[in-house]
Order: sequence, then C-alpha cells, then structure tokens
Amino acid sequence: MSSRRRNRDAVRRRPGSAWSWLRETAIILVSALVLSLVVKTFLVQAFYIPSQSMQDTLVVDDRILVSKLTPGPFDIERGDVVVFKDPGGWLNPQIQAPRSPLAEAVTEGLTFVGLLPQDAGEHLVKRVIGLPGDHVACAGPGQPVTVNGVPVDEPYLAPGSQPSERAFDVVVPPDSLWVMGDNRQHSADSRYNTGSPGGGSVPVDNVVGTAFVTVWPLDRFTLLQNPSATFADVPDAG
Repeated sequence: MSSRRRNRDAVRRRPGSAWSWLRETAIILVSALVLSLVVKTFLVQAFYIPSQSMQDTLVVDDRILVSKLTPGPFDIERGDVVVFKDPGGWLNPQIQAPRSPLAEAVTEGLTFVGLLPQDAGEHLVKRVIGLPGDHVACAGPGQPVTVNGVPVDEPYLAPGSQPSERAFDVVVPPDSLWVMGDNRQHSADSRYNTGSPGGGSVPVDNVVGTAFVTVWPLDRFTLLQNPSATFADVPDAG
C-alpha cells in the first residue's frame, strides 16, 4: 500500500516539477533579455564596421562595443572614435538582400535587445577632430590638419594616407563635432558633407557613444584608446 501511495505521489509531482523547470527557465531568459536591453539602452551597444573609412584602426567586418556613457556622464574628447546617426545625406540608401519574415523578425528582435550587433544602415563611425567652437583647418595635400592653430601629428592615419587631400577651414558650430576617418582618402567624412545639414559637422545629440574595444574577430581584439598626446598642445577654443 505504501509503495502504491509513493508511486501516486511521484506521478503527481512530475507535472509540478516540469512546470517549475519551465517557469524558472522562462524567468532566466526574460531576466537575461531585460538585462541585455538595459545594457544596450544605457551602457553598451555592439556595432559592426561595413567600410574601410577607419582602416587600419578598424577594418571591414570588425565588431566593436560602444560606450553609451559618452556623451553623458563622460565628455567627448578630441581623438575619440564615435558612432553617430547620419545627420542627413551622408549615407546612400542601403539595399538589403531579401529575408524571410521569420528571419527578419528574429534578427530585429535580437538586435533590439542587443544580442546582435547593430548594422551601419543609419550609423557611421569616425574620429573626433574638432569640438564645439574649435577652428579646424588644412591647407590641402601635404599639409597637416590644424586645430585652433596648432598642427597635429596623427599617428592613427592609415599607412600612405595624408591628413587631407582637400583644403578646408571651419569653425565647429555649438553642440557639434568635426569628424574624420583614419583612412582619409577613403572616408566621406565632415570634409565631404559641407553641403549637408550642419555644414559637415555632426550634432552631439546624434552621437550614440564612444567605441572602446574591438571584440571580433578574436585576433583583432584591441582596446581603442584615445591618442591623447596628439591633441595635448591644442588649446581650448577661444
């Protein structure tokens, strides 16, 4: 009798155990998704590099992490590598290969919560050269970029690149940034968008954050440090 009672008890417990397992699994998954969404929204977001404009600092298909604490608790500095939303007219319309509705939904969902890197369909990555109020200029081929009258030595430029093949002379508007790619002769940056909204400068509000590490491929793992010595002698805007 006691054996039958134990068997009945065991049968009764199985559905409860299965339900508990499902509930705990669901709680873990939902918690992970919420945490991922919070991290993406307030702290870190992943992006991948679609072009050669930042070579050799970043190359095509690199995956980077972007700190969303800048702008915010931490100020943007000259030399930072930033990801920003297209101010308007910088990017050509992107044509994507067709995907099934299910694949599209899964991709969008995982990207939304931060488990897949954001593509660059509406975003660009460049290096900050000028802050609000800075006077940024270059006399053309063979000449250095100057910031507030001080020539800057740019060690991050791609091998064979010159500071700028195009002459320019601008004062960065308030609440905006002047940005340029490290692969200068292959970068449609602020210099080439003077006819776009903002006159080539990027509103600070468009900045998603500052790139701080390359995480993929593994052999490309690198901390993206600010080249502070490059701008050390540059005075603040007058």
